[in-house]
Amino acid sequence: MTKRTPMRTSDAIQARVRACAKLRTAWMEHLWAQGETSPDQGLAIPPAEVRRILADPRHAQERYKNFCREENNRELVRAASAAGKALETSSFWKQLGDQFGLTSAERDLLALCVACELDPHLGRALAYLADDTRANQPTAAAAAALFGWSGGPAPMSSLLRWRLAHPAHGEPALRATTPWQIDAAVVLSIEAERWFDPSLDRSTRMLPPEYARSLPCLYPQLLGKMLAELTPESLLCEGRDLELVLIGPDGSGRETLAAQYAAAIDCPLLAVTPALLPGASSTPGESRLDALVQAIRLAHASGAVLFWRDAEQLTPQENAELKALASRCLRGAQQSLSATHRFVLDPLPTAQRLECWSHWSDAEPPAIVRVQRLTPNEIRLVAQSASKEAVYIALRRAAEAHGELMQPLACPYTWDDLVVSPSLQKMLKDFEGQVLLRWEVYEEWGFSRLTHLGQGISALFGGPSGTGKTMAAQVLARSLGLELYRVDLAGVVNKYIGETEKRLRNVFDACERSGALLFFDEADALFGSRMQVKDSHDRFANIEIDYLLQRIEQFDGIAILATNRKNDLDTAFLRRLRFVMDFLPPDKRERRVLWEKSLPEFSARGERITEDIDFDLLAEEMDLNGAQIKAIALGAAFLARGAGKKIGMEQIETSALREYAKQGQLMRTSLGRGALL
Repeated sequence: MTKRTPMRTSDAIQARVRACAKLRTAWMEHLWAQGETSPDQGLAIPPAEVRRILADPRHAQERYKNFCREENNRELVRAASAAGKALETSSFWKQLGDQFGLTSAERDLLALCVACELDPHLGRALAYLADDTRANQPTAAAAAALFGWSGGPAPMSSLLRWRLAHPAHGEPALRATTPWQIDAAVVLSIEAERWFDPSLDRSTRMLPPEYARSLPCLYPQLLGKMLAELTPESLLCEGRDLELVLIGPDGSGRETLAAQYAAAIDCPLLAVTPALLPGASSTPGESRLDALVQAIRLAHASGAVLFWRDAEQLTPQENAELKALASRCLRGAQQSLSATHRFVLDPLPTAQRLECWSHWSDAEPPAIVRVQRLTPNEIRLVAQSASKEAVYIALRRAAEAHGELMQPLACPYTWDDLVVSPSLQKMLKDFEGQVLLRWEVYEEWGFSRLTHLGQGISALFGGPSGTGKTMAAQVLARSLGLELYRVDLAGVVNKYIGETEKRLRNVFDACERSGALLFFDEADALFGSRMQVKDSHDRFANIEIDYLLQRIEQFDGIAILATNRKNDLDTAFLRRLRFVMDFLPPDKRERRVLWEKSLPEFSARGERITEDIDFDLLAEEMDLNGAQIKAIALGAAFLARGAGKKIGMEQIETSALREYAKQGQLMRTSLGRGALL
């Protein structure tokens, strides 16, 4: 004997509604034949109908029971009963009702709404049964008559709470004659035999347990803590006011950690981005709350743990509403939120960064994975990209938010271009080495215990203008593979009290997030000595300096402070800096090297562009810094090109005279070639 294929839920719903409607139609025709209803649908009201309406309701119920017992009607009664039992055997229909806590009346009204949505012609049948052509929509009264409810109108609290259906046209829900409108997702889900809401495709992501288990566990201790504190029983326990938040920057792995927690309790995770929900762009209110409930409904129907990305976007009122519906819920935020349980995702140690890299790529990890505390998402980006530039694009996003305060600097120079004393070059190399090795020393050797406030590396470059401080920062950034940002001190220092501190916080936070090298030029403007308090402005200026002292000590990034007035800096800053380097004017040997690098013998195309130049004489006779030497060389090149000649001592002397004049000085010696003044 072949096994019968179970009826689809949508077919079972329509079969039940039709069977009950056929029985009710026979009853209405019986009343018509008795003259107790009007065949012209309400245009005339016969006396017998009024007597029936005003009769004792118990008498009317007994009459209907007797009608059902009649031989001619037993087949209709059996068909309606069989259709009801067939619908009860539908696993999805039972699951739907149980998951959302629907009463029998709510299930009946929902079934009627679904049937009328699938077959709009049923509305005409409802109007016939109501003896009113206007009553062509599903109502509680129609469901009560069709399915034989006893008593008055039933509250539809679960239908309303879960937005499975709602009163049409904003009419009161408790009125028996209020028309009801089914939510589109309910109809789609019943036809698909699984909960299905395509309106949420753009704003939600379902992560099954198998996928979460396939990802590397980058925060094992945090996951263990979550599992110990948040058992499935505690999440489902009524009366427990649990607020759970995962705190970390965008791309830090909050969603993955939430998915791994869900997988550990054998649940999928539904990650929701509130800003992308339907209607989320509207102001907080009923329409936006409807979209949030839709997401909770999908998680509830799927048995998933709910994860709100960027939970800062939810208002306190919305959170209060949602907590009543979502018992298994985690929130993700970039900033600390009030919660009973807060789990902070700290930057990944080197071992976890390498583990993350090996998951996405079999290639040897680039240096930036070891040197910089990349987030898991940034590691994935660079691992899956054919170009290393992908990770820099991702890192720039953090600095772009404060682009008015931080300007990127190009880094065209290498170590060969930098001309400084051997001792200074060694210190610069040591600075580079500490940046490269800091996580190995801090994490593998355990020296992080000595840097409990901050694990950044900062240096002070002091010396006159033109001695190579900016170039040295550019060389270091290029060698380390980091972006270089110059801080706009004019934009940071604000005339309004308290604004400077706020802007500095933004700058430091963006630098730590992006991993860029931060370059404070003319740092004495911000890091000057504290002053004796004479008025309120002095007091707030000292507060800003105190904040800077604290923030530098807690800094986790890389910063270079440059100043030509080192003695004006507050001494408290100096002890908080890892390196203090003095950039002095070049000596004779260094000046010769600078002249040679500034005046190459051949152009990039290989043609000779200089005559015989006495570099020893230039280094001996002109006590200049690197910036001045470059300016003279550039001026001489333009003079030679304009005259159709090669660069010679004649053009150099002319350019030098003009450079001295810019400084308000006279060139005391002649190069003996006759300047072209």
